[in-house]
Amino acid sequence: MDFLNYAFMQRALLAAVLVGITAPAIGIYLVQRRQALMGDGIGHVAMTGVGLGFLLSTSPVWMATAVSVLGAVLMELIRWYGRTRGDIALAMLFYGGMAGGVMLINLAPGGSTANLTSYLFGSLSTVSESDVTAICVLAAFVLLVTLGLRRQLFAVSQDEEFARVTGLPVRALNLLTAITAAVTVTVAMRVVGLLLVSALMVVPVAAAQQLSRSFTVTFVIAVAIGVAVAVSGTVTSYYQDVPPGATIVLLTIAAFLVLTALAGPLARRRARAAAAAQPAGDPADCAIPAARGAGDEVGV
Repeated sequence: MDFLNYAFMQRALLAAVLVGITAPAIGIYLVQRRQALMGDGIGHVAMTGVGLGFLLSTSPVWMATAVSVLGAVLMELIRWYGRTRGDIALAMLFYGGMAGGVMLINLAPGGSTANLTSYLFGSLSTVSESDVTAICVLAAFVLLVTLGLRRQLFAVSQDEEFARVTGLPVRALNLLTAITAAVTVTVAMRVVGLLLVSALMVVPVAAAQQLSRSFTVTFVIAVAIGVAVAVSGTVTSYYQDVPPGATIVLLTIAAFLVLTALAGPLARRRARAAAAAQPAGDPADCAIPAARGAGDEVGV
């Protein structure tokens, strides 16, 4: 535990915990909406914000947040109105954002490959006190949205048309989801890196789905996995001198593989236990399942 004696590791671990919580918290909605790669696209756009931060000698985190939010809004507008040309417009936005970021970082005073690499793949030693403050504020926003509007976001993610009929502001909620995903990307970029943050949004959710189909249970398990791999990857990075982002993502994939291997035997054991608990010839065997209410939470 000697790593706790260093201020930069204390900052990195705090950031890792917040990343581990926030990334799966918004990721579960993106997975449900079949927009698992949105985080990757926003990460590309965020590079322009990082480059602007260096060029204007301002905080790259806050500048990346502003640019990412703008990019997320554009993505939603393209999704609404883009139709057949939407995929081309999104591709131009993604790759233009990455190219713009690389160019701006190289034009900025003191811009270097080292600066670029730390934002692309994460870096423990570069997490400053101002970064931690920004990460805490942004993480609070993400949790406020993902927990405070849990039922509304879940309803829209499940069925937009049904949510619209019930009176929910579907477009506003979709836009809020995209903005929250953009904020999450900037929360995670100092630890995981812009190119890898999408994995931490999606893979813990996919791993949690191997154990549960309940939305609430999946949410809790995904966040637990996110925190565990983020902290473990940060500590491993310190001792082995390897990139934290890559380490965290590989640990996340390992967790997914382990839970996938365990899911089959656990499901069979539960099925046998349920069959043993039900008397032979029970009328329930032929019963029609009860209709699910609109407010029930189902698997993600």
